[in-house]
Amino acid sequence: MSQTVDRALTILAALGEGPTSLEQAAGRIGVHKSTALRLLRTLQEHGFVTRQPDHRYRLGGRLFSLAQQALETIDIRQVAAPYLASLNERYGHTVQLSVLEDGKVLQLDKAQSRYPDRPGSRLGPDGRFGHRTPAVATAVGRVLLADLPEEQLTAYLASPQAAGHEQGPQALREELAAVRRQGWSMDQADARDPVSLIAAPVAGTEGRAIAACSISAPAYEASPAELSRLVPELLCTVEAISLAYGGTPTPRWCENRCGAKHAERASRT
Repeated sequence: MSQTVDRALTILAALGEGPTSLEQAAGRIGVHKSTALRLLRTLQEHGFVTRQPDHRYRLGGRLFSLAQQALETIDIRQVAAPYLASLNERYGHTVQLSVLEDGKVLQLDKAQSRYPDRPGSRLGPDGRFGHRTPAVATAVGRVLLADLPEEQLTAYLASPQAAGHEQGPQALREELAAVRRQGWSMDQADARDPVSLIAAPVAGTEGRAIAACSISAPAYEASPAELSRLVPELLCTVEAISLAYGGTPTPRWCENRCGAKHAERASRT
């Protein structure tokens, strides 16, 4: 049985390099064509292999489905936690990890500041995980919206949730395009909310944002200008998280400050 499993896995690995004929598959595992055919037919029955019109075999959709399920079981919170803690330890400000869910920002994790946050500021600084905020109202939401596929972004802009933008859907689209080009976004402290926040996206395996990391600080601890000077550190952190998660970020910022290795970073360029 172990030999059969080994042969099946060898065939799958060979198909990962491209479509393969029956003769090539048999040669790869060193068996007669009838034995390779039985293996291929079994794999085909389970959706791991597909037979093309030219009679060659390629990887089937079931394999990609399982791969996607495996990726989805990776807990981004667990991957990001040490990087959030490191950023928080270096500067003392609140560091958060958030995702986009149904047009709202969902807070997943948080490294609390060394000083007490004022209640009522963006993203629930009272420490309650699961706190949701309209995406259009926050820098975190903007970096996540900015990286949506065009079809999803168009649907969002046509939804009632986008109505919270003061200047309308087209202005919001232009603003999000600018955020995407810049790679980060900022909320500046004002009379309504005396907390400044900078946010940047964490890239997933397809290169799109799967989460956002943010640093926030009340004005009495850090002015907007002081907080904005931490943008390179934030971009370094999200790049390191992306690499640790298995994503494909644009490697522009990280210089080992967050634990990402140069060799690993270079291999993804």
